[in-house]
Amino acid sequence: MNGSLREDVEAYSNKIIEIRRIIHQNPELSYHEFETAKLIAEHLEMDGIEIRKGVGGTGVVGILYGKNKGKTIGLRADMDALPVQEQTGLPFSSKKEGVMHACGHDSHVAMLLGAAHVLAQHRDELPNNVKFIFQPAEEDGGEGGALPMIRDGALENPHVDHIFGLHIVGEAPVGIFAIKTGAIMAASDSFKITVTGKGGHGSLPDQSIDPIYVGNQLISALYGIRSRYMTQTKPLVISVCSIHSGKKDNIIPDKLVMEGTIRTLDEDLRKEVKSKIGTMIPSLASSFGASAEVSFMENAYPITYNDPDITKRVMGILSKIDGMKVVEIEAVMGGEDVSRFLQKAPGTYYFFGTRNDQKGLIYFNHNSRFTSDEDYLKFGTLSHVLLAMGEW
Repeated sequence: MNGSLREDVEAYSNKIIEIRRIIHQNPELSYHEFETAKLIAEHLEMDGIEIRKGVGGTGVVGILYGKNKGKTIGLRADMDALPVQEQTGLPFSSKKEGVMHACGHDSHVAMLLGAAHVLAQHRDELPNNVKFIFQPAEEDGGEGGALPMIRDGALENPHVDHIFGLHIVGEAPVGIFAIKTGAIMAASDSFKITVTGKGGHGSLPDQSIDPIYVGNQLISALYGIRSRYMTQTKPLVISVCSIHSGKKDNIIPDKLVMEGTIRTLDEDLRKEVKSKIGTMIPSLASSFGASAEVSFMENAYPITYNDPDITKRVMGILSKIDGMKVVEIEAVMGGEDVSRFLQKAPGTYYFFGTRNDQKGLIYFNHNSRFTSDEDYLKFGTLSHVLLAMGEW
């Protein structure tokens, strides 16, 4: 049967590329994936797949029932684009000014639609029910799209027992499935610090409380948390990425606002770091005569965790795909909304290399020149198909 599945994926590979190019030309930002959702629904309906539209906003869920109606396997793809001006020069470049599929979600949708088509052709052989979960707003970073879909019942009726997903990455070369048991991606907590001082003339700093000076001390303290207050055996990233203060060269402002991100792979460390920032920063600001208010984004993405036993079985399945090899990797500090699904249904998230130096495909995700190696999309589709057909 696996041989025929491979042949069917190969036969549909040009259509997968065609779908990807249509989506690439018509990117849509988080929570606005209306045309993408419409295209997805149309393709699923053409394959006779039962669908739900408008799940958690613009999400789409398709369902194929297996011959035994046993376990239900979820296959997930994200749909949204990024606010990036495309500079690839591709003949199918984005038609929308300042919006681009710079993270590969166009390819994710196309590969999962390809898998849905092939699995629909083999519905009489399906050992499991299969849910095709097309998720909006992965790039949002806060509420995201997975949480609204979960609230709207995307994983129920029937209940999803295991969920799988992949992400193409420009760091890994083509021909690679990169995977890891346990925590594979970090929790991504955003913070905002508002420093309030006392404004005045730039020539009289002693008559003011300069929030820019105070903010500089706070940044040094934030970066010192990693090296002086936390265990050195667990990964941790703290980065201040945005600072806003002042309007003129000779006016000391009243306020400064800085924003940044915290990345952790351990839930206890995650809580400890947030607690340390919440107590240290106001106290330090006070020592300079200023005040500092700290807030953290609600509903930040949790750690993306791959069930160890299931993931080892996934490695075995993926290793059987000719033309690809499985590589075990270290965890990465990026965050992912798929983490929400994996909290509800144990499964596996894995990476799919798309770097190809010979074709000039050397740019990483979120770069204005990033694009996929379309010749390899069929392998991502096949991985979905084989996981759906697995005995779980």
